[in-house]
Amino acid sequence: MPAVQRMEASCLELALEGERLCKAGDFKGGTAFFEAAVQVGTEDLKTLSAIYSQLGNSYFYLKEYGKALEYHRHDLTLARTIGDRIGEGKASGNLGNTLKVLGRYDEAIVCCQRHLDISQEQGDKVGEARALYNIGNVFHAKGKQQLWGCPQEPGDLPADVRDTLQRATAFYEMNLSLVKELGDRAAQGRAFGNLGNTHYLLGNFIEAITFHRERLSIAKEFGDKAAERRAYSNLGNALIFLGQFHSATDYYRKTLQLSRQLKDQAMEAQACYSLGNTYTLLQQYDRAIDYHLKHLLIAQELNDRVGEGRACWSLGNAYVSLGNHRQALHYVRKHLDISREIGDRNGELTARMNVEQLMEALGMKEGDLSPCSSEFEMQGARPKFTKRNSMDSVDLWKYSSEKVLDLGTSVRSWARVRMFALQALLETKPARLFVDFAPLPTRCVQKLGRDPSDEDCFFDLLSKFQSSRMDDQRCHLDEGASSACVVCADASLLTSPQTEELFDLIASSQSRRLDDQRVSVSNLPGLRITQNNLGHLCAEPDLQEPGDDFFNMLIRCQSSRIDDQRCSPPEGSPRAPTVPDEDFFSLIQRVQAKRMDEQRVQLPSDSQDQAEQQAEVEPAARDSS
Repeated sequence: MPAVQRMEASCLELALEGERLCKAGDFKGGTAFFEAAVQVGTEDLKTLSAIYSQLGNSYFYLKEYGKALEYHRHDLTLARTIGDRIGEGKASGNLGNTLKVLGRYDEAIVCCQRHLDISQEQGDKVGEARALYNIGNVFHAKGKQQLWGCPQEPGDLPADVRDTLQRATAFYEMNLSLVKELGDRAAQGRAFGNLGNTHYLLGNFIEAITFHRERLSIAKEFGDKAAERRAYSNLGNALIFLGQFHSATDYYRKTLQLSRQLKDQAMEAQACYSLGNTYTLLQQYDRAIDYHLKHLLIAQELNDRVGEGRACWSLGNAYVSLGNHRQALHYVRKHLDISREIGDRNGELTARMNVEQLMEALGMKEGDLSPCSSEFEMQGARPKFTKRNSMDSVDLWKYSSEKVLDLGTSVRSWARVRMFALQALLETKPARLFVDFAPLPTRCVQKLGRDPSDEDCFFDLLSKFQSSRMDDQRCHLDEGASSACVVCADASLLTSPQTEELFDLIASSQSRRLDDQRVSVSNLPGLRITQNNLGHLCAEPDLQEPGDDFFNMLIRCQSSRIDDQRCSPPEGSPRAPTVPDEDFFSLIQRVQAKRMDEQRVQLPSDSQDQAEQQAEVEPAARDSS
């Protein structure tokens, strides 16, 4: 066998072994074999394109997105060079997925749209379905990113965020229609799940429940326990906003059971966290404490300090509701220590105020505090519950049972859920409120409160600055030299030999710069150019020119790059693996912050007093009629 054929077989064998390892879940080992295959090289352009694609996907799963981007670009270049339209579409889709993860959403949409256009042109229904799903995914991720750190609850969205999520929903619906036509049940399950998630964010909770139940049915059909767990959790979240707390606990318990079967501790902790908060809404504080303690123990095992702080905060609130102020003080102090450690300024202020209020309720002073004011030795151990002897001891948290009972039948929108469910959770006496400050993030303040004239001022300043830079680059000539130049500026100079040489030099320089910007296939790693493939590489591929829609999207993408160059505000507190993204903690924070303003008393003027008295009399007069 010739040496070239032996080398070729070696490259293909390495690539096949890499593919086998990746299918088995060993992406690190598979990547090593693919890299070795590239080092050996091949003259088979189709094989090399497949290796690039697999390498890009492997690095994607290893979260090395820079390398993934590099190899997907190589794949796209090679596919365009050999005129492989289907390969070009797949490479564009892979680039779009990678750009989405990197947060470059506008560029990702351009690539995914290119994948969609090519798939429709080639009649590739499977590729078209994937492209529709990917575009929906990009809009979905963009909408969630726009929501992150902003105080909006599900359904209460700015117009631009709502538009983004609605576009995601539209692409998911087109994907669902196509995969139903293709009979792809697994893809239908993914579409149902994502439609449920987008409708949840849009505040369409009944529609979200419908889609998540479809997702649950398909997950059970395939025996996909992870997807089944996600569906149960999502159903519980949506039912909370409809006020159906008992049904939500059923789904959360199933989520907890499956998380334990899958040995996923982070998801187990999230289920415990959700159950603890739901039982708090149901005023079953003993059961709430039990689940919050389980959440605390797992957070400690996973070294999730943010999750520990949330658990301690929740435990402090639950013990206050039981009238056990001493035990509440123990967890509030732990919350204070953790907030200091992780640099959570808001959490620290909240915990400090709560400590002061509990010490006042207990008649304690700073010197009375021991290093550990706990009734039990081991951190996170099951507490000894103390019975309430009097309802007078519970004046930090008071609930209205009537409002909780009415939620199951009367609440049909998020606005009413917030008014009834969270008020039922948060109704307190003003003098004894557990305060939690939730200031509006800097990014949102700038977005909501910006004067429209500020943008014009900015561009005026920018234009003046740029014009001054142009002046700085001009040569300064004194009067004598400038007059001499005017005299010598003869038309004959434009046709002199020196001028022709100058123009030739400029032309050759510009042409070299254009060549530098062209992609050279000789730079593709692993490509061995031979007589067999030279014709494919040198021939001009019959490529269809992109349409106007593609260039319009590209222009919009480039125009948004100025936003990418602005300084972003500091990031908020880190996400906790044991706390779900859609959690009660943030909702309670926001409502508490709003209640502080509602509890302030404004001194009315005499005219206001008279107006209020008249307003109080008028309804009675109308009623009597």
